[in-house]
This record gives sequence, structure tokens and C-alpha cells, in this order.
Amino acid sequence: MANRENPALTLTADSGDPMSAEQAALLKRLSQEAYDFEAFSPHLSQAEAARRIAVLQAKLKLQSYPPHTQ
Repeated sequence: MANRENPALTLTADSGDPMSAEQAALLKRLSQEAYDFEAFSPHLSQAEAARRIAVLQAKLKLQSYPPHTQ
């Protein structure tokens, strides 16, 4: 499954393979930016790394919005 917007989310035919170096670097950076250090583990599959990257990207996007005020 190719992801043209974010190549780190692209999975190989067997997504059970270990995450790529690009995925590891992106996941580590995102986990640090989101202060979610437990999201990074060096021994993830490509599928799990892609899932965590997507979750962290969504989390950071939500954090970038101003808080709701009344």
C-alpha cells in the first residue's frame, strides 16, 4: 500500500517486517514532539509503526489548534 503523501507510512507486501529506518526516525521525532515517549519502540513492525505515526500526527494536528473558549 503506497502512501504518496508520507512515504514512511508505506507498507511492504508483508507489513509484519521490521519498520524501516525512515519510519523509525519519523516515529522517534513525532513521539518527542508529542511528549509521548512510550509511542516509540525500536522493535516495531512496519504496520504498527505506520499506525503509531498516523496517531501521533493526528494528535499533533489537534494540539496545534487553539483551545476552545467561551
